[in-house]
Amino acid sequence: MTITFSTGDKPPVDLLAITEVWLRDAAETLAATVEDIKGGNHARHKEALECIKGLKQAVSTAIEEGNRVERLRKQIAGAAQSGALDLDAARDEIGRRLARLRDAGPD
Repeated sequence: MTITFSTGDKPPVDLLAITEVWLRDAAETLAATVEDIKGGNHARHKEALECIKGLKQAVSTAIEEGNRVERLRKQIAGAAQSGALDLDAARDEIGRRLARLRDAGPD
């Protein structure tokens, strides 16, 4: 699949790459929190859980919105294609009209 952009358009954001960075950061935070808990320090436990919950919600929302945008693009592309000229039908119609004119002939 090839995506072309008009002059001045910014390339789309790579949501997968951004999500991977976020998840890696969350995993590192979670690993550090687990180590803190094992060491008896429970101070960051709630903070880490809230961070992870927020991250999960943000990723989910970003994916849902990306899917909505993609569906809208497909709908718009479908509408544009349905309005395209049917050259075969136009040629047939012209031929039909010319035949009627020939059949009518000069009086």
